[in-house]
Amino acid sequence: MKLIVHAVGRMKSGPEKELGDRYYERFARSGPAVGLEFGGVTEIPEGRGQTAQERQREEGQKLLAHVQAGAALLLLDERGKSFSSQEFSGRISAMRDEGRKTLVVAIGGPDGHSEALRQQADLTVSFGALTWPHQLVRVMLGEQLYRVATILAGHPYHRA
Repeated sequence: MKLIVHAVGRMKSGPEKELGDRYYERFARSGPAVGLEFGGVTEIPEGRGQTAQERQREEGQKLLAHVQAGAALLLLDERGKSFSSQEFSGRISAMRDEGRKTLVVAIGGPDGHSEALRQQADLTVSFGALTWPHQLVRVMLGEQLYRVATILAGHPYHRA
C-alpha cells in the first residue's frame, strides 16, 4: 500500500525538517518489506478564506483533489481517537490487508479539519489532547510511520 502524507503548510529548513526527513527516509527504506511504500509528502498552502470554516473547506477540497478513488483517508485531528503505537500499526496493516492501494494521511492547517471532511475519513487519529505545532506533528508522524514498519517487521525498535 502506498502511503502519502498530505500537509497544510510548508516545513521550513531547520532541525525539525532534518529530523522529520530522517524518519521519513527510515520509513521509506523499511516500509516495502512489510508492504508499505512511502509516496512522499504533499504540501499545500494554508487556506485564504476569511473565516475558519472557509479555510477548512478550501483546504479540504485541495486534500480531496489528491485522494484517488478507493484510497483510504486518515486524518490527524485533536478530536480523533488516541491509539497506542501497536494499535496504530494494526489499523494501518488492516487497511493494507483489506487491499487498499493507497493511504493518505492528512495534517490539517491551524484551523484543523472540517466536520464534513472528518465524516469522510476512514480513520481520525489524535496524537493526544495537547495542541502541537505543525512542524512537530510532521516529525511525530514520520517517527510513528517508521515505528509502524518496525512493529510489522518484528524489529526490536519498538519495545512495549
